[in-house]
Amino acid sequence: MRHLKLLTIYFMSIAYTYVGVRHFVDPNFFLAIMPNYLSMHLFFVHLTGLMEVVFGLLLAFRKTRKFASYGLIILLLIVFPANIHLVESELSQSILKVTKEQTLIRLPFQGLLILLAYWHSKNN
Repeated sequence: MRHLKLLTIYFMSIAYTYVGVRHFVDPNFFLAIMPNYLSMHLFFVHLTGLMEVVFGLLLAFRKTRKFASYGLIILLLIVFPANIHLVESELSQSILKVTKEQTLIRLPFQGLLILLAYWHSKNN
């Protein structure tokens, strides 16, 4: 079980870091799912990208893993409204070339990612 946990920790560390960098390289993807009721869309895309990079990197190290895990849980909760917006917005779906069904399938993965982050916060 320890090897599986380490494998998922390093995979998640790389994945979060990669997606965080993508916020800066291709911000238009993330801008397309920003809810209309928020202002400063680009600022929030960059802020959440920075958070993903920082927490993703910190997840890789035992001393900072718990902090990173809780940071990721908070981040995942903060960005969840963007995922809901994607489900509700036909414009966002057309920009990203996804169907409503695909966006609905994506929603439960947020819960799985939160559970994984919580699992990684435990010191076993």
